[in-house]
Amino acid sequence: MINLKIKFIALFSTVALVSILTPDAHAQKAEFGLRFMPTFSSLDIKTSSGGTIKGEGTFGYGVGALLGFSFSDYVGIQGEVIYSAVAQKYKEQDVERKIDLKYINIPVLLSLNTGKTKAINLNIVAGPQLGISVGSSLFTTGTNPADSTNAVLAVKKGDLGIAYGAGLDFGLNSARTIRLGIGYRGVYGLFDISDNSNSLTTDSYYILDRAHIKSNSIYAGLSILF
Repeated sequence: MINLKIKFIALFSTVALVSILTPDAHAQKAEFGLRFMPTFSSLDIKTSSGGTIKGEGTFGYGVGALLGFSFSDYVGIQGEVIYSAVAQKYKEQDVERKIDLKYINIPVLLSLNTGKTKAINLNIVAGPQLGISVGSSLFTTGTNPADSTNAVLAVKKGDLGIAYGAGLDFGLNSARTIRLGIGYRGVYGLFDISDNSNSLTTDSYYILDRAHIKSNSIYAGLSILF
């Protein structure tokens, strides 16, 4: 799966480079916008018995801003800053646990467009994403007398992934400079986010072990070309 995504990025970059070097009559434009991104994520979770289960996917959310620059009407680059809350829950016997992770994500994306200044524009984006952990918490409900072990949640400060997606944006004014955007964004985490570097007592275990964040989002937002 990861190799397929890397090949897609390579092909995507080649097409973009050719497009950048092709003359275009349209003026270069910058873009600034705000977005709301409901997010569906999944994590592999370690149980008290040492097994691994897939947590129940739950919706989180993200809010952020983007700043982009168009080399032509068809190729551009954009950077984003997104605050994301990732939630995951699972049940083990009579104990239910919920993991909350909070990140500041910074993707830098190459964008291919059917026409950035047209009334309707289809775009696809891809590029690297840096994630910075800004908080994590573990909530436990229920009791299980047969299991006296304590779950410990620990995550690394940073993450790196591949972000990719597609969307549509619509010109809302006669100049087509105010844009409404809707679309899809996926992220595949390349690194293990679990931090198992500290020593634990015999009755404790790390709830994350070789965990990679994989998320899928939809987004809606407004932007302005200037």
